[in-house]
Amino acid sequence: MPKIKAVLFDMDGVLIEAKDWHYEALNQALSLFGYEISRYEHLTAYDGLPTRVKLEKLTLEKGLPKSLHSFINEMKQQYTVSMIQTKCRPRFAHEYALSRLKAEGYKMAVGSNSVRMTLELMMHNARLTRYFEFMLSNEDVTKAKPSPEIYSTAMKRLGLDPEECLIVEDNENGIKAAIGSGGHLMQVATVDDVTYEGIKKRIAEIEKGESPCK
Repeated sequence: MPKIKAVLFDMDGVLIEAKDWHYEALNQALSLFGYEISRYEHLTAYDGLPTRVKLEKLTLEKGLPKSLHSFINEMKQQYTVSMIQTKCRPRFAHEYALSRLKAEGYKMAVGSNSVRMTLELMMHNARLTRYFEFMLSNEDVTKAKPSPEIYSTAMKRLGLDPEECLIVEDNENGIKAAIGSGGHLMQVATVDDVTYEGIKKRIAEIEKGESPCK
């Protein structure tokens, strides 16, 4: 049976409850030009994608002029930073889980579809940066999730095989990336599901061969 040596985390919806922040910030920027992503569209087609990919989809599906992409992206980032500064706070359960895992010798890293500035700011405000070997953003890979590149890159940097890694993810694009990388998956519904006990239970299942699916 494989022995898990590392835990890789998505950020939005896993370590930080930021999915609505991204949604609201982008809609604020889009509203300047009369565009909007509905809640249904967000949940079924846009959740977990980088902003640049969302804008490309909007151009294809709703006729958003490509000439506006850069400005809307910049405004979206400004609105997101404002939300992070006012809403992003430490969660005891996450600090406890990561500190215990680190003390037990697990390597940990983050793989996020967010831009690096947003990733670093959120993780700093949540007081989680110190627990990770490194953090990868969508700027560190050629293809963002659902491509497995970000997790495959993390595994190579850690010097580990996929079967030695557990990946914690919450949305469809991230789950596809995790499975595509060959790593083991722990799927969560909300940030509240990310606990020390939950992660250790999933690791035990994998190491005992009780959960054959990735």
